[in-house]
Amino acid sequence: MILCGGLELDTVTVIGAGLAGCEAAWQLAKRGINVRLIEMKPQKMTPAHVSQNFAELVCSNSLRSDELTNAVGLLKEELRQLGSLIMDCADATKVAAGGALAVDREEFSRMITEKIKSRPNIEIISEEAEEIPDGEVIIATGPLTSDTMAERISEKCADTGFLNFYDAAAPIVTLESIDMDSAFYASRYDKGTADYINCPMTKEEYLAFWKELCSAKEAHIHGFDDGGVFEGCMPVEVMARRGEDTLRFGPLKPVGLIDPRNGKENYAVVQLRRDNAKGTIYNIVGFQTHLTFSEQKRVFSMIPALKNAEFIRYGVMHRNTYLDSPKLLDRYYRLKSEPRISFAGQITGVEGYVESCASGMTVGLETAARLLNRKPFDFPRETAIGALARYISDASVRYFQPMNINFGIIEPLDKRIKGKRNKNAEISARALDIIKAYSTEVDI
Repeated sequence: MILCGGLELDTVTVIGAGLAGCEAAWQLAKRGINVRLIEMKPQKMTPAHVSQNFAELVCSNSLRSDELTNAVGLLKEELRQLGSLIMDCADATKVAAGGALAVDREEFSRMITEKIKSRPNIEIISEEAEEIPDGEVIIATGPLTSDTMAERISEKCADTGFLNFYDAAAPIVTLESIDMDSAFYASRYDKGTADYINCPMTKEEYLAFWKELCSAKEAHIHGFDDGGVFEGCMPVEVMARRGEDTLRFGPLKPVGLIDPRNGKENYAVVQLRRDNAKGTIYNIVGFQTHLTFSEQKRVFSMIPALKNAEFIRYGVMHRNTYLDSPKLLDRYYRLKSEPRISFAGQITGVEGYVESCASGMTVGLETAARLLNRKPFDFPRETAIGALARYISDASVRYFQPMNINFGIIEPLDKRIKGKRNKNAEISARALDIIKAYSTEVDI
């Protein structure tokens, strides 16, 4: 316990040591508040997890764009200025990825785990949480919340309950198995350094690949249908069935990638992104899938550069669960009916690694401020972190679904700016000025 004005404050329980749970726990601990962090790994693993470390990245190793003309780039910079544990570790373990921030996923998780475990006022409890304890609680169990905890949460959520969608991860191949005679290094539009391996396809090769992908055998997932997937993580075979050219306007888009062998753009290009710092393994960008493992090997090997590829991890799909947050949560991610309980991470309907981190940051800061009788961390809609919190708590949202941060939910400028990139840069500059002033005011 800690003392505040002569009063004892109970330890805050954080359930779940993913990105959001670790960020929330860290922000609380930094401010002298004792934290009990409950994580069911390694005693119990979900179908999508393989590591015993905290903050495991299940899908991609990319935290997406790092540019301030991109909303997620703005959100990352806000988190950096606010002292985010997740962003500190991401920056320390980054791997080359052009204009994006990608990390060595194993080193990233290891570093976060080490920092959390070395913090003296964070107690780690390695077991499944089967009940919601008394006192201040932050539930950050993620989209793969266990059935038992889901039941406990459902009891608190009256008739609104949960919503579901399906999410998928992409395969990973070894560098040495890629046929570099059929590939080339480049970043789209030559942004940053040439960090991606690009695997071109002719029209004939692409059409043969597309035809087989559309008819390939899928792994059986109870209750799955194409309409139940999240648009931001669309399985490549589902995307292919939408039309012959859909992939060429999506993950196989050739625009901005000039083949050095002929000085031209190819008909279609599959990109591979480094998955670890050593550059020995690469993931197939945009190839989230739920094909059977044998079909993944057969169909993806039709890509010329991957004809002899060694797959060290095949793509998998899992069902994600999230709250109908606009009906349940306020802008601090607190349960309206029982404010001692807060939620953080993808279970709230924020979609993406950085967004999960942002929700954990908000909940950690707000809970700490409330317990220490300080001014609330009430980030405005002009900031990315504030806009995200207000989106998930906006009661006017009728058909709620997972949302990545985007400029569309950030308060627009009160003046016209010519050019989208210029406008976005101006919005980012305004947001960072607010964050800078705010962090000074509340003594981050």
